[in-house]
Amino acid sequence: MGTSSAITLGLRANRQQFALLVAVNAFVGAMVGLERTILPLLAGDEFGVTSKAAAVSFISTFGIAKAATNLVSGHYAERFSRKTLLVIGWLVGLPVPFVLIWAPSWEWIVASNLLLGVNQGLAWSMTVNMKIDLVGPKQRGLALGLNEAAGYLAVAALAFATGIIADEYGLRPEPFYLGIAVASAGLALSVIFVKDTTRFVTLEAGGHQERTEPSSLSRIFAEATWRTPRLWGASQAGFVNNLNDGLIWGIYPLYFASKGLSLDRIAILAAAYPLLWGALQIFTGWLSDSTGRKPLIVSGMLLQGVAIWLVTTGTSFTLWCVAVGLVGVGTAMVYPTLLASVSDGVHPHQRSSVLGVYRFWRDAGAVAGALLGGLIADLLGFAAAIQAVALLTLGSGILAGLTLDVRHLRFSRSEVEA
Repeated sequence: MGTSSAITLGLRANRQQFALLVAVNAFVGAMVGLERTILPLLAGDEFGVTSKAAAVSFISTFGIAKAATNLVSGHYAERFSRKTLLVIGWLVGLPVPFVLIWAPSWEWIVASNLLLGVNQGLAWSMTVNMKIDLVGPKQRGLALGLNEAAGYLAVAALAFATGIIADEYGLRPEPFYLGIAVASAGLALSVIFVKDTTRFVTLEAGGHQERTEPSSLSRIFAEATWRTPRLWGASQAGFVNNLNDGLIWGIYPLYFASKGLSLDRIAILAAAYPLLWGALQIFTGWLSDSTGRKPLIVSGMLLQGVAIWLVTTGTSFTLWCVAVGLVGVGTAMVYPTLLASVSDGVHPHQRSSVLGVYRFWRDAGAVAGALLGGLIADLLGFAAAIQAVALLTLGSGILAGLTLDVRHLRFSRSEVEA
């Protein structure tokens, strides 16, 4: 392992291990992209699910499992090896493509998303924490931009690839063969090549005058959820950001299919949003390091709200591409910046736990988005569901403007008491 004096914080100094973690997170994101185009359509076409709420139930299951895993994984990452949790995440995710291939009923598909949620909550959380550990505070936004870009570009690539394969060969089993390769590669890289980063946390913590003792999960949950305004302001923005992602994932394919679009065009729309979201995060993460977190978060939420509403006003494939693309731009402005904002001002020994609480609320939003979108769509139609989420997103952007501060980059004091 070596001593802390033998290591250096920074992206350049740790570029090989950082690049490896970027690749690992691309495989993590690909596991989600495997489902993004196909599963909402598979519900009705192969399993006869007619209720919109039931058709998107797999997203709720996924979101609940991921949110809960985020919460505990962040806390236990302070006590156990980050690499151990990363490897466990891949072991849990390995059966998912096999279940998707062989599932005899829709309930099996829903259950497989419990495994996928745990996989994402462990594996994605650990790649986030390990990159932050490696680079230190000065390049945090850039590091998270690279991490999230890799993950969501992979989401886009697999969403597009599986849609094209399904258009040619059918919804099952051919599209899910990619998942077997993805899960196997992610597990192999994590076991053989990834190194744990606990010593980097120790090195960074040594540069702070404050001393912290391990806090209970309940104490940190309270601080990040309601006691500290900038943290709960970020948590509510993350919640609503993923609420609209849950709607886009579950309702958009059904909405576009109801408008008569072919599967290959739905695949393009399903891929365009995470493609822009993923690619632009490298720039937005870097930008937040120099200009601050708050402007990007507030303007990004407002842009998402407007763009989501625009989907219901469009009547052509071109206009829908523009609207979906703008949602991707807005999400790119928000996603890595919120993670960096939460990390700012939190002691290194508590950062993983605080991030775990934030990611719990953020991914709980996907559950809310799927349930809310499905219920409103059943009662009032697709357009009403999409417009309701657009209004919530606009409101969240305004609330973020009232609660977030402009601090970034520098650690001053921990706002989470020991």
